[in-house]
This record gives sequence, structure tokens and C-alpha cells, in this order.
Amino acid sequence: MDFRTPEVDRLAAEVIPDEFFELSAQDAREVFFADTRMLDGKQLAHNRFRTNPRSLVDHLAEQLELSGTEALLDLGCGNGFVLEHLRPHLAGGSIVGLDIAPGVLRAAEARLKGVATPCRWVEGSADDLSCFADDSFDRVIATYMMHYVPDIDRCLAEVRRVLRPDGKFVLTTDRPDSMVEMYDLHFAILREMRAPERLFKATPKARISILNGHEYVDSHFAGVELRTWQDQLRFADADAFLAFYSAHNYCCAASHPGDLGEDFFRELRERAQTRVQAVIAREGYFALTKFTGSFICS
Repeated sequence: MDFRTPEVDRLAAEVIPDEFFELSAQDAREVFFADTRMLDGKQLAHNRFRTNPRSLVDHLAEQLELSGTEALLDLGCGNGFVLEHLRPHLAGGSIVGLDIAPGVLRAAEARLKGVATPCRWVEGSADDLSCFADDSFDRVIATYMMHYVPDIDRCLAEVRRVLRPDGKFVLTTDRPDSMVEMYDLHFAILREMRAPERLFKATPKARISILNGHEYVDSHFAGVELRTWQDQLRFADADAFLAFYSAHNYCCAASHPGDLGEDFFRELRERAQTRVQAVIAREGYFALTKFTGSFICS
């Protein structure tokens, strides 16, 4: 399924800035993932409003090629959403979920409580896997989290160390222009509001994206293949889009708000709702085109 069009490519070239937000591991632990609200909102929308009949987890399961007995490590496991859906593929295997944020880690543990597949939950940073022995895992996954890791090269070296010789590492991330329609809307509103220039930045995933990921992984793994995946979210209700937009921290405008204040974000929401409602009235839905992919490393 191909959602790429010349119009989307043109929009991306015009809209996406070269500079991107940098969000620290401390931000991830203490702000964005102190609880599960942001993750829950994103995951719900990605499933409810997708148009690709194959979900991202379907894509991941295909890349992992699980026989059912593997030992799997999930770096940045979050609230356990991905692991919950992969677990039936590991009925005779085992799972370790690692995350830097204790709030979401507790949610993951609760989510998989009672399953027969052995699960272990570890609080820690993905660039320090010293609690795991060499050759401990058949599969390691990192899904939309590598851009938070303080030392990406150290993390990849650690993954290589704990991965068994015939194992596989699947690193999933986005293109910087994924969901460009949301950024186009967002930046247009910021210009109307004469917002500070520091807010006009791309997604933090641009730090390690499917465009530059080879620069990181190729030096650690002998075999690397990029397999892309696309989807388009279609919102026929402006409130549903606003919930999704807010869960993305208003395209990171609220990451370090400084003195912007709640009135700023209230106006941002109101303007976004008006614009999205107009598109829905004209087109029937407001679309967000997703360009993502996984580096399959062995």
C-alpha cells in the first residue's frame, strides 16, 4: 500500500525544518512517560484510525520471524502495548521489558500479568545493558525510542553483545516527514500566532530516522536491511484528531514551553480544531500520512 504522492513529497520539502527538537532521557522518564497517558492516546488513535489493514505490530511480527521459543528483549517497552500483541508469538519463549520510566514499566507489568510466557521487567537505560550476560537474547527490539537514548552507539554495541550469534535486532523509527500534514497545520497556526522561532522544529525522531539510521547501525551489524511500512490515519472527527495532536505534545511545542502559558495552548487547540473541521467538511476526513520502517540487523 503506497500513500506517497508528489503532493505529500512537495509538502514535506516545504514544511519540515532541518533542525529538530532534542528530548533528553530525563524528559522521557520524568515528563513524557511519567504515566501512560501520551502513549495510550497515540496507540488508540493509530489502531482506530489507520487505513492500512496490517498494523505496525503485524509488520514487526513479520520482521522478527518468531518460531515461538525465542528470548526477546524490548528496549523502551513503554506500557507493554507492543509486547502484549507479540506475546502470542512467544508462547514457548520469554520476554524482558526494559524502560527508563518506572511509571510506564509498572503499566507494562500490569498489562501482561498472568500470561504463561515468562516476563521480567527491568528499569534502566538502553545504553547500559550490563545487567544482561553476553548472548542472552534471540531477538531485541527498539520501537520508536532510540532517539531518546543518550549514547546511541553504546546502545547498539550493547545490543550486539547481548544478542546471540544467530539473533536479530529490529530497530523501528520514522522518516522526519512522517505525518507531515500535522506539522503543516501546526506550523501554519504558530505563524498566525507569531510564536517563538524555537518552536519551529522537526520531530526528535530525526535524530535517528529511516533516512540516517544506516549511519548508526551499519558499523555494529554485518547484515542490515531497511524494510519500510506506510499507513494513513484518517480522522472524521476534529476532537479525535485534537486528542492525538495533544498526545504528541502539540508537535513538541509543549516540550519546553517556557513562559508560553496555558492560554497559548488553548488558542493553539482552538485554531487547530477550526482548521481541521474545515478540512473534514470539505474532504470528509483529515489525513496524516505515516512513513516508517524497521532496520533488520543481524
